[in-house]
Amino acid sequence: MSSFSRSTSFTRSTSSSRRPFSPLNAGTPRSLSFGSPKVNRSSCVSQWFQVLIVIGSLVSFLVVAGGYVYVLPSLTQAFHGDRISNFSSSMVSCDVAEGGWIIDDNYPLYNASECPFAEQGFNCLANGRRDNGYLKWRWKPKNCDIARFNVHSILEWFRSKRVVFVGDSMSRTQWESLICLLMTGVEDKKSVYEINGNKITKRIRFLGVRFSSFNFTIEFFRSVFLVQHGWMPRHAPKRVRSTLKLDKLDDISNEWINADILIFNTGQWWVPGKLFETGCYFQVENSLKLGMSIPTAYRIALGTWASWVEKMIDTNRTRVFFRTFEPSHWSDKLHRLCNVTQSPMTEIEGWDRNIFSHSILEVIKNMTVPITVLHVTSMSAFRSDAHVGMWSDNPSVPDCSHWCLPGVPDLWNEILFSYLLNDNGLHLP
Repeated sequence: MSSFSRSTSFTRSTSSSRRPFSPLNAGTPRSLSFGSPKVNRSSCVSQWFQVLIVIGSLVSFLVVAGGYVYVLPSLTQAFHGDRISNFSSSMVSCDVAEGGWIIDDNYPLYNASECPFAEQGFNCLANGRRDNGYLKWRWKPKNCDIARFNVHSILEWFRSKRVVFVGDSMSRTQWESLICLLMTGVEDKKSVYEINGNKITKRIRFLGVRFSSFNFTIEFFRSVFLVQHGWMPRHAPKRVRSTLKLDKLDDISNEWINADILIFNTGQWWVPGKLFETGCYFQVENSLKLGMSIPTAYRIALGTWASWVEKMIDTNRTRVFFRTFEPSHWSDKLHRLCNVTQSPMTEIEGWDRNIFSHSILEVIKNMTVPITVLHVTSMSAFRSDAHVGMWSDNPSVPDCSHWCLPGVPDLWNEILFSYLLNDNGLHLP
């Protein structure tokens, strides 16, 4: 089974796998004579004393070895590759950012053509892609396992809950993926419907799908910056057509409250082409910040989001997630050349280092309420094979930003499931 990761093997030798110290290793008498009648009494006593030391050492070794197996099972499991740890404790200390993609014939987990909530533009197979190897990869963290997807357990756990995604089109893709994953366990497909009868479009600000048989909804709010996007202020220079009010959260933020699960993301629109080149600049209170850099503005916006969460969200009820940035794989800085490969990259060469993801981690680290980071930057960086490319509903415009469905966003959701189920003590078969 092949794997793409920073290391070539999941089995690593560690200092804990060395043989425990024992007096037997430190040295034993070179010779012991038990049968010679020509020894004096003191010599005999000395020899028996040495025998007792050896026997005691053997007993100590067995006790210590048994203690390693019983008290520290994780050390013994280091010899067993994929059996390093099981799900019941993995997500507590699991670093999902470190690992590799492995072939798994159980994938894909659904057919996008059978899911009415998967956008035509993301259904790469239906749009003419002929190779399907990109559908067969599963993310394997180095020191733990992501729980296997069990649709019936997830449907039951979501019963009577409200799941809300907030963000850009990458958030919408994950929203679509989640719905398609869960629909595989629903017998009556017509019992799953969009609340307002809307079709999935790129510009609509709200989409909500109800699973009526289980009495829960999965909602998406389009908020590409999370903060307010306003019109040009008075007396602004001609180049300013609109502003991002970095100190004010999006005016639809009240709609996000009272969710059971709340998943945020932002990043793809924080680029000069979406901002400065369209005449959009930054604003704090009534002051224009024409010289402010994008990373600085992004950090301020995240601070506004963090303050809002701390003030408005009851984290005893609502589990809050923030998904990190998802790398694009354009071949040039102008986003004109898109080279979709047939296999994941073997080396990510800095694709996993992103100023947005770093800022997210720094801001959340200093928050006063618990936020779970869905760290998908590294795992997604390998997947140059999984983008939409030319297989969209508009093949004349290549796309090395968005992802095919099924595909990488499904694994983002599987990580989400693992956190949710682990928190509630539920273990999947």
